[in-house]
Amino acid sequence: MKRVVRQDPIDAAPDPVAGMADPSFSTDVITWQKMHGRHSLPWQNTHDAYRIWLSEIMLQQTQVAAVIPYYEKFLRRFPNVEALAAAPSEEVMAHWSGLGYYTRARNLHRCAQQVVALHGGAFPADPDVLAELPGIGRSTAAAISAFAYGTRAAIMDGNVKRVFARVFGVPTYPGERKTEERLWQRAVALLPATGVQSYTQGLMDLGATLCTRSNPACPRCPLAPRCVALATDRVDELPVRKPKKTVPQKHAVMLVITDGDQVLLHQRPDHGIWGGLLSLPELAGFTLAAPEALDTPAAQQAFQDRVAQLIAPFGSVQSCARLQPFSHGFTHFKLHVTPYQVTLDRRIASAEQSRQIWWDAHRMTDAPLPAPIKKLLLALFSKDSLFAA
Repeated sequence: MKRVVRQDPIDAAPDPVAGMADPSFSTDVITWQKMHGRHSLPWQNTHDAYRIWLSEIMLQQTQVAAVIPYYEKFLRRFPNVEALAAAPSEEVMAHWSGLGYYTRARNLHRCAQQVVALHGGAFPADPDVLAELPGIGRSTAAAISAFAYGTRAAIMDGNVKRVFARVFGVPTYPGERKTEERLWQRAVALLPATGVQSYTQGLMDLGATLCTRSNPACPRCPLAPRCVALATDRVDELPVRKPKKTVPQKHAVMLVITDGDQVLLHQRPDHGIWGGLLSLPELAGFTLAAPEALDTPAAQQAFQDRVAQLIAPFGSVQSCARLQPFSHGFTHFKLHVTPYQVTLDRRIASAEQSRQIWWDAHRMTDAPLPAPIKKLLLALFSKDSLFAA
């Protein structure tokens, strides 16, 4: 029989911080972390703010296992903040390619440049100053400062929100502004007087290894005796899910324009999806959302004319073949892409433009491309069967 734990509704107390302080909470987390937490990740066991910052940015919305190879490769090329700040943006994006959420990479580069220009290459210890740098919010700033300098600062990432929502029985969605404010108040109130590095790492480890979204390991959790969700059989219900919204569906036609072992790539604008990366030219005006979109002779002719018009500055069309469509999910919508391989019959040598570049197939692995586009091109140039049936 479970021990009944008094619920502490997030809106119950008139004083927002009253009753939130509990030294035993941080003691339990620190003790557990030292015995059972993670201690051998590549960015641990260091006080190097650059390495800690890099790992924290990469770990935003990305799992540890996916981050490790990117982190290690990144450090080999950019071993310190000065090297990163001095690097061309194209090279930074190329090393980030495949990790996703490319705004992080652009902000990473800008942040490195500001640290060098404004702070002499040393990351500030003050979390408030850190939070003013590109790509560093309040929680990330606190984590960097805590791990690098031992600053007593509270974090509130997705893992911590999940732990707090279950342990304290938070009855509302953690991403809601009022709820999040109260969670921050609790996080500050629970900070230990000492051992902030182990405490901060412990909260992250609990959320990542025990208090997981599904199948949490409650019997092994040091916070189980005080967990409201466990005591009231609501572990699967908490944290409260974000209200569902219909995911917008978008469609695009992309052209794989090839000339021998080269493909024409287009640099995307700095803002928007895949900002700053190379990608494939898009055929504006044709979405092909429905399979029957090109069923009529008139539609087929209009499509061919539009392709020829887009290709004209680069040469004439020898062949145009439909490749296998694919979809890619973004945070706020899903993109459905119909690619066509267009082989040039005669290439105009002087047609290269400022945002267009002919890229050699043998260099495709190193191209700063979005992951689904790189996968498509690598398969195509390795002669895999990509043509739709």
